[in-house]
Amino acid sequence: MKKLLFPFAALLLLSACDTLQDISEVILEEPIATQPALTNAEVISGLKEALKIGAEKAGNLASAADGFYKNELLFIPFPEEAQKVKETAIQYGFESQVEQFEMTLNRAAEEAAKEAAPIFVNAITQMTVADGFAILNGEKDAATKYLKDKTTAELTEKFRPKVSQAIETVNLTAYWEPIITKYNTVNILTGGDDINPDLEAYVTERAIQGLFVHVEAEEAAIRENPQARVTELLEKVFGSLDN
Repeated sequence: MKKLLFPFAALLLLSACDTLQDISEVILEEPIATQPALTNAEVISGLKEALKIGAEKAGNLASAADGFYKNELLFIPFPEEAQKVKETAIQYGFESQVEQFEMTLNRAAEEAAKEAAPIFVNAITQMTVADGFAILNGEKDAATKYLKDKTTAELTEKFRPKVSQAIETVNLTAYWEPIITKYNTVNILTGGDDINPDLEAYVTERAIQGLFVHVEAEEAAIRENPQARVTELLEKVFGSLDN
């Protein structure tokens, strides 16, 4: 009986070996699915798309009621170079006017931010990027920093007229003039130097800084949170960072 079983078992073993070999050949012949390699052009497009989304959200958040005034990260304080004006005004009973001026200062920034997104998006579209991978693999705010370096001068030039309109809309100078007039009146007696900062330049600079805060936050979210990657391109480009 044992003599009969041995050849049968050997036959089964040889048959199993042949089957395994056939399976292995099939597996080796099947191509392994891999993620298509990213090109520099795709990375650049992905970075620009992330910045555009950030710019649009920045405009919406900053232009909302109290978007600057009650946001400690964006709040625009009394101009630093005019602290003597503030102190003198408060000393002479103008504290409520100072508070009203600071609130209106921030209202001007909120009003101007309504026009910010198209200016930012245009700057992003025109921005030239040589090495997208260097930015993609950089810090969590690398794209925002690049945008800031490359476009701040252009943004300032195009954004300042919007700020000027906003200042007129919220009547900022009406709150500033009594304060600076009081300060200059005191200066006549004390012999101090007149100080009258360029409010347009000040609001423009601080408003752009505030908008970049939101753009930076959105870039960080897209880098770190897959759910923030709302397009296929963003998922492909920034998803590569998860590996």
